[in-house]
Amino acid sequence: MANILVTGAHGFIGRHVAQHLAASGHRVAGLGHGIWPQADATRWGVSSWINGDVVPGNLDLLSRELGTPDVVYHLAGGSSVGAAVQNPREDFFRTVVSTAELLDWMRRAAPASALVAVSSAAVYGAGHEGPIPETAQLRPFSPYGYHKHLMEELCRSYASGFGLRIAVARLFSVYGPGLRKQLMWDICSQLAADPAGIRLGGAGTELRDWTHVVDVARALQQVASLAGSAMPVINVGTQVGTPVAEIARRLASAWCAGDGAQPRISFSGASRPGDPFSLVALAGPLSDLGFSWQHGLEQGVQQYVEWFRSSQAVG
Repeated sequence: MANILVTGAHGFIGRHVAQHLAASGHRVAGLGHGIWPQADATRWGVSSWINGDVVPGNLDLLSRELGTPDVVYHLAGGSSVGAAVQNPREDFFRTVVSTAELLDWMRRAAPASALVAVSSAAVYGAGHEGPIPETAQLRPFSPYGYHKHLMEELCRSYASGFGLRIAVARLFSVYGPGLRKQLMWDICSQLAADPAGIRLGGAGTELRDWTHVVDVARALQQVASLAGSAMPVINVGTQVGTPVAEIARRLASAWCAGDGAQPRISFSGASRPGDPFSLVALAGPLSDLGFSWQHGLEQGVQQYVEWFRSSQAVG
């Protein structure tokens, strides 16, 4: 059993990572923002939770409760291109400053711990065609992407300068039960309000690499084995690009299954600021680990619609 710290454990991806690691037999503590009753935190596998910033005092407190972590999964930070465009200063503090605080604490208090720093495909930015390798030129296209890039460079400086064992995982389009933002949430929210039609931004031809959050949690656990002072970078993606229009069609079909109606799907033609046209992974190191994706889009979309409807019924 390993001692594991997950920053951002209260978030969408963080919860699934914590739950997966706890189910694998590890002891998990969490740090981040959000009031989290202990019973609910325990259900997600988190034995100790602190609602607060990633700062030395909170890290020291969790370390005293948990013991020095064997692995840290750093998911705290900004999680939305749109939110970063609206408030870049807040996104900078959430992503870059929290990473600087964590790295310096690890340098002093946990130098032997491994760190999985969770970044984003947004660092690749615009202008890429086809699957993107980890070695591709980085051209961030939004404050969100720039801040994730800065986070990665901070990690590189502590890996090379102080010998911290780090791996960077670049996530692509993560979805699944519990996601309350971004494209799938927006489409289901529109269908709930008016099942006759969906109106989206962009052209609908934009390509994304859709990854189910349960698989992403499994992948991040494997990525930890690669952490080292050379700081490998690992794409966490399926290598399959699916157009936004196809995602909308699949969601609409799942939503209206059995009643014969098909909503109209239209697009404004205007892309959202900060959104590249194509972000699809070429997943070299992850494939080398023998990792396989278990949740396909058909199953995943149906599951998401079922979760959305049940969450609205409860809410």
